[in-house]
Amino acid sequence: MEITWFGHANFRLKTGGTTVLIDPFFVGNPSSPTTYQEIETCDLILVTHDHTDHVGQTLELAIKHDAEVVAIFDTIQSLISQGLPAHLGVAMNIGGTVERHGMDIKMVQAMHSTVNGAAAGFIITLADGTCIYNSGDTGLFGDMELFGQFHNIDIAMLPIGGRFTMDAQQAAYACKLLKCKKLIPQHWGTWAILGQSTEAMAEQLMLVAPDTEMIEVEIGKPTEI
Repeated sequence: MEITWFGHANFRLKTGGTTVLIDPFFVGNPSSPTTYQEIETCDLILVTHDHTDHVGQTLELAIKHDAEVVAIFDTIQSLISQGLPAHLGVAMNIGGTVERHGMDIKMVQAMHSTVNGAAAGFIITLADGTCIYNSGDTGLFGDMELFGQFHNIDIAMLPIGGRFTMDAQQAAYACKLLKCKKLIPQHWGTWAILGQSTEAMAEQLMLVAPDTEMIEVEIGKPTEI
């Protein structure tokens, strides 16, 4: 599997010939070295919630690439009202699972605000069994332990920037609850108001969840995991 981080909470996953974008925030993202026009392929888009720094260029990319969009029901309805072709909207809700491109995509709760519906995270199980949890923007909550009981999480993508989401200390405890093998930090460094490094994250992992390995991916650089 290849993962590319475009800064903030914007990720691209490539697996088995399928390209998935998560929260494709390009315009206004000072961290991204890439524009959304440079995205050459896209089969599926996952949107955790509809704040502008997460829904980003979902509409433009979905229309350009004829890519389905998976999001909570209310966000899909909002995107359709803005011009998303209805057949590209995959509406779901917390607790539900959809299957796309050989992947099981489960929507789970997140503790965060949103304009429409509710904020959410995704637990993605690939065809080969690899399990990826992208929490979206969230604070720490105890039911993360249940995610770790129901799923064997290989990679967790968690926010560490503080102020609007978990900080490093809370994210480390989340790793303990999730029992995830690896962590990719997100939602940090984008603006000065957020945490500016992963140093505290590494320190907290050693203290709280030493069995979790932190992977620092370089912005814009595809990384094989």
